[in-house]
Amino acid sequence: MTLTNTLERDFERLGNRDFDEPVSPFEPNAVVGRYPPPRAEIDPDASKGWIRRMQPLLVANKWLFLAAMALSVVSMVTQVAVPRVLMQGIDVALERRAAPLNHYVWILVALAVARGVAMLYYRLFLFKVAYGLEYDLRTTIYRHLTRMSFSFFDRVQTGQLISRANSDIRSVQMFLTFAPMVALQGISFVMAFSLMLSIHVGLTIVALLPLPFVFFVGLRMRSYMFPISWVVQARTADVATIVEENVTGTRVVRSFAAEGQQLNKLAGAAERLRWATTKQIDIRAKYAPIMENLPRLATALVLLYGSLLVIGDDISIGAIIAFTSYVVMLQAPFRMIGMIMMQSQRASASAARIYEILDETPEIEDRPGAIDLTNVEGAVSFKNVSFTYANGHEVLRNFNLEVKPGETVAIVGRTGSGKSTVARLLERFYEVSSGEVLVDGHNVKDVTLTSLRNHVGMVLDEPFLFSTTIRNNIAYGRPDATMEEIVAAANAANAAEFIDRLPKGYETLVGERGYTLSGGQRQRLAIARTLVVNPKVLILDDATSAIDVRIEELIHDALSSLMVERTTIVIAHRLSTIALAERVVLLEDGVIVASGSHLELMRTEPRYAAVLAHLEEDQERREKAREARQNKTTAAQMSDVQSQSVGGNSWA
Repeated sequence: MTLTNTLERDFERLGNRDFDEPVSPFEPNAVVGRYPPPRAEIDPDASKGWIRRMQPLLVANKWLFLAAMALSVVSMVTQVAVPRVLMQGIDVALERRAAPLNHYVWILVALAVARGVAMLYYRLFLFKVAYGLEYDLRTTIYRHLTRMSFSFFDRVQTGQLISRANSDIRSVQMFLTFAPMVALQGISFVMAFSLMLSIHVGLTIVALLPLPFVFFVGLRMRSYMFPISWVVQARTADVATIVEENVTGTRVVRSFAAEGQQLNKLAGAAERLRWATTKQIDIRAKYAPIMENLPRLATALVLLYGSLLVIGDDISIGAIIAFTSYVVMLQAPFRMIGMIMMQSQRASASAARIYEILDETPEIEDRPGAIDLTNVEGAVSFKNVSFTYANGHEVLRNFNLEVKPGETVAIVGRTGSGKSTVARLLERFYEVSSGEVLVDGHNVKDVTLTSLRNHVGMVLDEPFLFSTTIRNNIAYGRPDATMEEIVAAANAANAAEFIDRLPKGYETLVGERGYTLSGGQRQRLAIARTLVVNPKVLILDDATSAIDVRIEELIHDALSSLMVERTTIVIAHRLSTIALAERVVLLEDGVIVASGSHLELMRTEPRYAAVLAHLEEDQERREKAREARQNKTTAAQMSDVQSQSVGGNSWA
């Protein structure tokens, strides 16, 4: 299925609906149909040139584009007519006094008004096309990114994606905006050239003598500009990547006192970008002045030869003045060719980087004929599942697990044994290398992703919150959830207590990534967010790792009641979490080596006892680290208070 067909299908479901009408029972988030889909998509044929691939977007706006071009032609005609009228006014009204001068003055005023109106709407229409194109491209790229598999994001840097979805799109948009403007200058060139020939052929040839050299210099500059433009865009993306990582990971950077190291890294990337941009400017500095000043030589030659013709009475003074104006019109396209050449190469490089994303095929998407997963009881099966990551690391080997509806199973193992991978395969974040993952007997490959993820909820060990209110974060999976349901989920996750203490309660903004809250508070909100959706299968991937023991016990009490008649898979990294499970499976090197209750495994499986001892050590280290962070925070707060006190005394 092509990108175009997929987007048409998705937006057909989203468009033409009321705002509050959901797409399906399994897409509670898909309630927005406010904005139109892209009017067209890029041509999927990668063998075509970048402009030809972009052509469908231009064709979709053809009427507005043609109107802009028609108005531009009107503007050019009026511009070319002005010197002719001026010549007639000088020769007829001033020299021969055969007609009144005000007649020509009113004609010039009318031409100026017509040109002004034409240029106003020409630019308005052209920029509407340009920014419409930008909207279509931005929407297309983002929609495509939402369909890409997790393996794509594992190997592509976020900064690269941000750069391509912003600066690269803008480069393409600017070229497609200004290129028609320069192309239309060619119309004025043809018209001016024709009128110049009608005045004097010899003088026209003299005016054109320097212009072919401009063309060859432009070709020379173009051969250098394309590779360096690609380098500039790539290094701009590198800088964006470093900045994005340091902003989002500022706590890690500061905790290791690595500000200097990261600043040095950014300085290195900025220096490489500086070199590339300086090289680009250097190329332009060498060739652009030649391209801009060669046409000026034509003006000097016209004045020299034209003055001789005027002295010899071969042409009139009005003709030489008109001729000088036409020479300027001949120069305009050549003077702009340097700018458009540079924009062309930058846009070409940017388009290639955009197409790299759009030409990527999602590894995981709905199969033709995929069915919705309905009436889920919660039976989960892994049959002979093997999985290898893109880096070649095999995590699971012939993994087999049966979880009955309503059963709670804990998966225990050392770090790297494949516990979290089991959860990711069940959600179909990744595709199994071999074997089958089944929910209620349905292979997850044969059901729609939206229905699968509606019925299988996951709470990750690293909760991500959005920069919005607590209420919106909890209701993220179900925007139509009532306040009573939101509060009930918060109570179940033991989050209501700290939420009620906040100044604005559930309307409190959490800040970017939720870092205005503690790790434990973020995890409790993540649990509440999953519980609001009320999935039939619940995955807890170390969901209480950042929560202290007292709060964890309260959450476990609440979860125990919620797990009734709900299939739960617990990825256990803490001893206390194992207590939630009816059955424990021990995972080692991607294979289940033991299964049974906690007490049974403690009696019969020494490897299980060794793993538990390892988990206890990890838990102790985490508790000590948490206490150290709390002590550090308290000391910092006391220091601030003392500083304020000292400052207040000295100020007094």
